[in-house]
Amino acid sequence: MKTRKHTPLLILTMVLSLGNLSQLFAQKFEPNWDSLKQYQCPEWFRDAKLGIFLHWGPHSVPAFDDWYGRNMYIQGHRTYQYHLKTYGHPSKFGFKDIIALWKAEKFDADKLVKIFKQAGAKYVVPVAAFHDNYDLWDSKDHKWNAVNIGPKKDIIGLWREAALKNGLRFGVSAHSARCYSWFNTSKDSDKSGPYAGIPYDGNDPRYVDLYLEKNNEQGPYLPKNPSEAWMQSWYKRTKDLVDSYQPDLLYFDGGVPFGDIGLKIVSHYYNQNQKWHDGKLEAAFTIKKTRISGAYQEGMCIRDLERSQLEDIKPEPWQTDTSIGSWFYRKNGRYESVDSIVDMFVDIVSKNGSLLLNIPLKADGTMDATTQKILRELGGWISINKEAIYGTRPWTIYGEGPTVVKERYSEEIKETFTSKDFRFTTKGNNLYVFCLNWPDTKGAITIKSLSAEQASGKISRLDLLGHNGSLKWQRDNEGLKIQLPSKKPCAYAFTIRIQFS
Repeated sequence: MKTRKHTPLLILTMVLSLGNLSQLFAQKFEPNWDSLKQYQCPEWFRDAKLGIFLHWGPHSVPAFDDWYGRNMYIQGHRTYQYHLKTYGHPSKFGFKDIIALWKAEKFDADKLVKIFKQAGAKYVVPVAAFHDNYDLWDSKDHKWNAVNIGPKKDIIGLWREAALKNGLRFGVSAHSARCYSWFNTSKDSDKSGPYAGIPYDGNDPRYVDLYLEKNNEQGPYLPKNPSEAWMQSWYKRTKDLVDSYQPDLLYFDGGVPFGDIGLKIVSHYYNQNQKWHDGKLEAAFTIKKTRISGAYQEGMCIRDLERSQLEDIKPEPWQTDTSIGSWFYRKNGRYESVDSIVDMFVDIVSKNGSLLLNIPLKADGTMDATTQKILRELGGWISINKEAIYGTRPWTIYGEGPTVVKERYSEEIKETFTSKDFRFTTKGNNLYVFCLNWPDTKGAITIKSLSAEQASGKISRLDLLGHNGSLKWQRDNEGLKIQLPSKKPCAYAFTIRIQFS
């Protein structure tokens, strides 16, 4: 009997055929809710837990207000007053002129992404288009972009290149859907004073491609009756962003906008993402459950909560997006403590969530000293506790203790955790117990959820991450009682690793 030999060409053909088969059996998403509910969150996102969000652009130039482009056109607003004093009246010096001032002259995407990676990030998500109708990529369908005006650089392309080079997942954030209403203040004029009745520069027909045609939509959120032209412009530009930069995470600042047009973008993104990954869906699409900024249905996406957290475990992965301070860089801005960021992060992970943490860059593309310090300290904490974070899943309960997190929007982290607050994660046979504050007296903690009465199995080993040496412990009907060492293993929340037989 002759043995059949496989030539290199035949083997190559077989491999290619397998690739074609994976494409053949890929899911087909249609632009309707039922079809989109085929969606399943990719494993990379379930495991990643921490991403870096980047609000950076023309708003970083004045470094004064996250909604500078809208509020500078509201007479009496503090941003209007600042703009008048710093740049002049918005009839003469408008947001178009702020865009021209943004140069990003010290921007080094690779250097920044390396810092984000050292801080523990597994994905990077720059804002590609804010509410100000300015695209940060080489936009095929919009003149007002970072390659034509401002830095003269493909900002999104540089972020993508750096993220992939450093082994991180790349995402983009698109906020421009609400521009049609958000930017309408630029069409107004002063009601009183020396410039009363003089139109702001948003009325100048030479800049209608930036400020858009005047309309009746005045709110800062998703317009109720946008023009067909605006919806089609949003569609073409968002599709261009997806197709040109192939993100594995797509974030909308709200829900799905514009009815069938928005659903068409989502289905296109899912279908294209499978093509990029040989038939495997690696797309993380994150949107908000909101009544004012688009539609949402459970099961077709990953739910995102802005500056908020869930109260309990969610069966499917979710995400909190928040910032270490303001969204865009502000001179002398307020920053959260690393302690509060770590506690928030641990609480989120214990409930099956991930944290997308915004880092506000200065206009030139650098970080201030406080931001650098926060990232260094966060990275130091993660280097000790990472095995209890990455690739973990929730336990039967998220935790125990007196501090309860409420699902509510807040510009500041409100919760102050105690040494009696614990959060749990699991991986394999290990249960990880985070204590969110070091005990004040005698270094002893009691975890009630792990009492001898609980059906959590027999403990075979117990360790403190970052500490060399054994710990004294006992388990009775009151709980698992652990005597901690005299020295903390890390500056913030610490982790007990428990192995069960």
